[in-house]
Amino acid sequence: MPSRFTLANAIRALSMDAVQAANSGHPGAPMGMADIAEVLWNDHLKHNPSNPTWPDRDRFVLSNGHGSMLLYSLLHLSGYDLAIDDIKQFRQLHSRTPGHPELGYTPGVETTTGPLGQGLANAVGLALAERTLAAQYNRPGHDIVDHRTWCFVGDGCLMEGISHEACSLAGTQGLGKLTVIYDDNGISIDGEVAGWFTDDTAKRFEAYGWQVIANVDGHDPAAIEDAITAAKQHDQRPTLIICKTVIGFGAPNKQGTGACHGAALGEDEVAAARQRLDWPHPPFHVPADIYAGWNADTAGQQAEATWRQQFAHYAEAYPELAEELERRWRGELPGDLGGSALTEEAQQACDSLASRKASLGVLNRLGPKLPELLGGSADLAPSNLTFWDGASVLSAQSPEGNYLHYGVREFAMGAIMNGISMHGGFIPYGATFLTFMEYMHNAVRMAAIARRQVIFVYTHDSIGLGEDGP
Repeated sequence: MPSRFTLANAIRALSMDAVQAANSGHPGAPMGMADIAEVLWNDHLKHNPSNPTWPDRDRFVLSNGHGSMLLYSLLHLSGYDLAIDDIKQFRQLHSRTPGHPELGYTPGVETTTGPLGQGLANAVGLALAERTLAAQYNRPGHDIVDHRTWCFVGDGCLMEGISHEACSLAGTQGLGKLTVIYDDNGISIDGEVAGWFTDDTAKRFEAYGWQVIANVDGHDPAAIEDAITAAKQHDQRPTLIICKTVIGFGAPNKQGTGACHGAALGEDEVAAARQRLDWPHPPFHVPADIYAGWNADTAGQQAEATWRQQFAHYAEAYPELAEELERRWRGELPGDLGGSALTEEAQQACDSLASRKASLGVLNRLGPKLPELLGGSADLAPSNLTFWDGASVLSAQSPEGNYLHYGVREFAMGAIMNGISMHGGFIPYGATFLTFMEYMHNAVRMAAIARRQVIFVYTHDSIGLGEDGP
């Protein structure tokens, strides 16, 4: 069996080779986070490469998506339908390995993260969806919704303002199955971040109510293992693991510098890295024993088979709940929503009512028939009328609720809704005033790219139309 270091070096080699072949990309983060990823994916991640979408898999989000070759290497090595020829086509037009991970292009990619920080907010949405679905459907002895959300982030994700919005809410919600691993390498494209990013990140997240595991050697598998194990033992608060790493680890002349952040290493440095890492294999070649050390297909199929047996027992005990949950997972709507009659009624309401009141009327009609409806507002529920008659507040104390008070966090609201939607089993809606929509623009754009059912409700507050305005 190859050593953990050798298994991690497969990530480093594939990453630097793919970026070099494209002459474009970010080799530093994949090479620096390889040891962390090896421990997580080989020892802790619950997934099945043969069926990337089975409902109770763990979710993994690479928020620092510029390091996409880390994720592509992991998917390829562990047995997903991502061939070595796909790796060779990294960053090429129409390839399955675009420069940033995109939902729908690559098996195993959970979200189109887009701009830095949005993946972190998506992960909050994924974790929130897991906990809510579990609270709504699990029964004593039947934990059929029981998985974790893992998210890798870099300095850029934590500098972006959306990280504050999303992580503050995650702490308030007590999302204990969310674990974020921070690649604390001190380098961004402009160089050493000490000139522009001196936050005490540990204290910041402790203030949010997170469990923080700091000063972990990101190149020591035993230390990484201990940190991840500690995170899994604590389900009342989300966890931030701060891993100290060397960006571009293994590139002898460029590691630890901005030179390996956003550009190919160059042929000479790639050759030197091969020597430093004791990786004598030619580009894009991984020996069979290393593939065998990574392959997760058998373990993944066993994990899914065990879960399906559990679900069968659940369906015997709670057939109506099981049927409804499976419908929600399939994304099928109930058959009694009202169809054209509801559409006509809504149109008549819009002709005679302020749009916010018409919206509330539709929510009051849909809500009782649509258990997957999960709504919220950016601290404006009394104004934009999103809290329908049957809504119940979702909180750490009442995780089965269907209405989330986002607070004044418009950008995070949009990105969290995307995460909720991509989890499956929910149709989220959210609301704010039209003028605040500009804060959410990136999240709205990512929702369109992901082609998911996300409903945004906007109302005017800035042109003097009064209480009954649009």
